[in-house]
Amino acid sequence: MRADRTTSGSRGRELRVGLISALVPLSLTLVQCGKAPDPAALAANSQANVQVVNQVVTKTNPQAAKQQVASGDTFEDRFPAPQFRERFPSASEGFLQRQMSDFSPKRAVQQQPEPAPYKVASLAPQVPYQRPPREDLTTLVSMKSSAFPYFGNNPASEAPFLNIAKGDRRGHRSYSGRVYWQDETYSDSRVLMHVPEHFDVRKPGVIVVFFHGNGATLERDVRDRQLVPQQITDSGANAVLLAPQMAVDAADSSAGKFWQPGGFKRFMAESADHLARVTGDPNSARAFANMPIVIVGYSGGFLPTAWSLEVGGISDRVRGVVLLDAVYGEMDKFASWIESHRSSFFVSSYTRYTARRDRELMSMLRQKGISVSEDMDGPLRPGSVVFVETGDGITHRDYVNRAWTQYPLKDVLVKMSATPALALTRVAAASSR
Repeated sequence: MRADRTTSGSRGRELRVGLISALVPLSLTLVQCGKAPDPAALAANSQANVQVVNQVVTKTNPQAAKQQVASGDTFEDRFPAPQFRERFPSASEGFLQRQMSDFSPKRAVQQQPEPAPYKVASLAPQVPYQRPPREDLTTLVSMKSSAFPYFGNNPASEAPFLNIAKGDRRGHRSYSGRVYWQDETYSDSRVLMHVPEHFDVRKPGVIVVFFHGNGATLERDVRDRQLVPQQITDSGANAVLLAPQMAVDAADSSAGKFWQPGGFKRFMAESADHLARVTGDPNSARAFANMPIVIVGYSGGFLPTAWSLEVGGISDRVRGVVLLDAVYGEMDKFASWIESHRSSFFVSSYTRYTARRDRELMSMLRQKGISVSEDMDGPLRPGSVVFVETGDGITHRDYVNRAWTQYPLKDVLVKMSATPALALTRVAAASSR
């Protein structure tokens, strides 16, 4: 009996030592409740617990210890390091990513009923056709009838326009004596076309033809710097824009194909087909082919403007002419057109650079008995002839953007729209710019 008590006492002491060894680390952990556990300490404590438990199990139950080792129940087995696929799930396992548009209200999809084999009579009025919405359209189109390339004569001298040759290259010597080569300066046949989003070919409208000045390109100057397409849109007028590329970035006012008899007529005829395709309505070509025209000539653009009026072949379609600091010559051609087209209007705004020639043109018109106005305060009417002198603070380079007012082309179209006799409909409100 004494031996049994000794054996049982020894086993009791071993069990108490094992329990105390296991509970001491747990108590230290519980003391830290409310604090974020330190990962390193947590791992160390877990490893210590395993070691203590292993010692107890080995002493008390050797058979269980063998089974534990055999099963591989180590710390690494019980707490394996996270794998990449667990930290970064695949697309099929992760949450579905959504865009802000997923949370916008959705329209109910209406199923179209199958067409009935019979027609139903109704007394209710039919909904009028609504033109689908679209944005402003500005594009560059290559045209055979554009100003260049040109291989004819210069009508001022009856000599070939390309009057310089160097090997296979041909060029033109300008009035200043500078030589411009055909492949660099006179080979661009593109035309800038602009159709505002509010334009409606079914309503009365107008085609604005813009002849840019010297040293210009369609993208850099006409579109981006002078904002000609933007002025067309902001006017709210039912108007489209055509701006042919003249001499590319050169100090040259040559008119190219617009020198030729009927050249402007061919240009407008080809433009009608292109405008119809650009607007997406091939049947509108006839409407564009008969639409009134307003020619705007800036600076060196006076030359193709004058020749288009003189020999273009469709001067009766020209409802108005606007010259922006552009009377450098050809006064007889302008005076002749004004005299013979009293149902159209003429506007010339000028700085001190062209003041002498503008005053000369005014004198020529007054001698013909044509009254001349010298302000742009009122609306434009059929037969209006207006000359406007601008002050010294207005620069020639910025004249398309600021002359007698900011954005003068826009102002002309707004004034045209106020006169029904000019057959121009204002279909949109002008912007605040």
